[in-house]
Amino acid sequence: MTTPLDEVSTKQVLHWIGSHLSHYKKRVAGAIVALLTAAIAWLMLGQGIKYAIDNGFVDNASDTLNQATVIVLGITLLACIATYARFYLMTWLGERVSADIRNQVYSHLLSLPPSFFAELRTGEVISRFTSDTTVIQTVVGMSLSMTLRSVITFIGALILMGISSPLLTLCVIVAVPAVLVPIKVLAPQVRKFAKISQDKVADLGSHIDESLHEIMTVQAYTAENKERSHFASRVEAAMGAAEHRIHYRSLLIGCIMCLSMTAIIFIAWVGARQVLEGQMSVGELSAFLFYAVMAGGSVATISEVIGEVQRGVGASERLYQLIQAESDIQPPSSNTDNEKTVVTLAENASPAININNVSFSYPSSKALFTDLNLNIRAGEKLALVGPSGAGKTTLFQLLMRFYEPSSGSVVFNETNINNLPLAQLRDQIAVVTQEPVVFARSVMDNIRYGKPEATDEDVVKAAKLAFAHEFIDSLDNRYDTQLGERGIKLSGGQKQRIAIARAILADRPILLLDEATSALDAMSERMVQQAINRLMEGKTSIVIAHRLATVQHADRIVVMDKGSIVATGDHASLMKSDTLYREYAELQLLS
Repeated sequence: MTTPLDEVSTKQVLHWIGSHLSHYKKRVAGAIVALLTAAIAWLMLGQGIKYAIDNGFVDNASDTLNQATVIVLGITLLACIATYARFYLMTWLGERVSADIRNQVYSHLLSLPPSFFAELRTGEVISRFTSDTTVIQTVVGMSLSMTLRSVITFIGALILMGISSPLLTLCVIVAVPAVLVPIKVLAPQVRKFAKISQDKVADLGSHIDESLHEIMTVQAYTAENKERSHFASRVEAAMGAAEHRIHYRSLLIGCIMCLSMTAIIFIAWVGARQVLEGQMSVGELSAFLFYAVMAGGSVATISEVIGEVQRGVGASERLYQLIQAESDIQPPSSNTDNEKTVVTLAENASPAININNVSFSYPSSKALFTDLNLNIRAGEKLALVGPSGAGKTTLFQLLMRFYEPSSGSVVFNETNINNLPLAQLRDQIAVVTQEPVVFARSVMDNIRYGKPEATDEDVVKAAKLAFAHEFIDSLDNRYDTQLGERGIKLSGGQKQRIAIARAILADRPILLLDEATSALDAMSERMVQQAINRLMEGKTSIVIAHRLATVQHADRIVVMDKGSIVATGDHASLMKSDTLYREYAELQLLS
């Protein structure tokens, strides 16, 4: 799998941003036309100034001066209108491209397996979404526009200076390379430290997300000062990287402005001597200096925004790395030359599940499963028991293809799940985990999550079957109550019943229950167990069991230890024949 740390080239990043801009060709064209119009209009002001001075002011012709003033005002008005259009269109493009990139990256992230997020912290991903896309928005919307405008203005001013005075223009051309040296030397440093700075800010986001998510644990262990210290050290690290970026960017701006103004002063001195010697008119010198100031201002602008552009390229690289990350869970191909040929399963038919010679290990870990075999009949209720680390939850993850086995196969009704589209495979499975997942949405939305097309009546019916309706009815806004982040407004047992109601509503042919009643009190457990028993009717069900009530309702019990199946049977026979099961039952199931 490609990791998010893989390096990408600037060319790739620019091509990626360009592909987003290509969707809005008319607006890009409009922005370019507006930019050119504004630049040409501002350049024409120099000719208006020359005409006003030589033919109006120096010749003392008031009518000509008035006429020239009107022309200059007209040119100024045109330039202002074009500037408005340029600024509006470029800012809109910046916002639009930023929004499109957020959508593209988020959509891609949803397709990546859990193994990817085990390597990259959620807080860092959030930082890339927020701060990095904001930088891109600023660069495309403002910095890029200012850079293009400045480049066009500089070239245009240089051409018009050449018309006014070839000698002075030659002086400018000689000075330009000196101005470009700081850009060549310092701009890469600005980009380098901009990327480092963004990484440090992402590290801050990760720490905030982690510590606030586990705020009760932090406070329970009175670790507030420790977390403050850790956070402060990360803030200082981010500040240190920012200081380097600011230093190089400020040095870049200062060097360019110093060289530019020195060149302009020298050129003005040479031009003044030419006027005194009668080789130039006052109007020509005024126009030349106007263009020289424009050119110098353009270079100064480029020096200021080049840091932002470099920062934007760095931010774009971090987002592009996410887009480039590839999943190691490959979908089946419709190509007949590929062994993964797309197939489909019969709808709503509970399949038999066969796990054939499966070997698997997590990254950087020793093998958990080695040639694991397990056959589950269609409609069978299978209980998995065993100590932590036995591989029970991992088995669930392999069934849903969150991870790929290194060898062997998982088969539904004689169909290798690798040949099933991921969406269809997972549409066969309803899951209730030991730690129930509740989103920061309404009760109605949480239950309907497993079946978006379900009616309100269907949701209420599922809640009643999960014995959740009673407590939902007592909430302030009943089914419209917002449950807060990670369902903070609910107790553990209430969140569990919401998750069970979601699985009931989904009504899928395979059930994976990771001790779905573990967070319930005795009364609720009995009620929910009844609901689960009804839910499992006619479905292929696999339950990770920690309670006696769970295993007693199973058709078969599989005892696992250290990634291996050590015994199978029912509760009574295993109590007699299997020491591990008997010890586990006495410690867990019967406690």
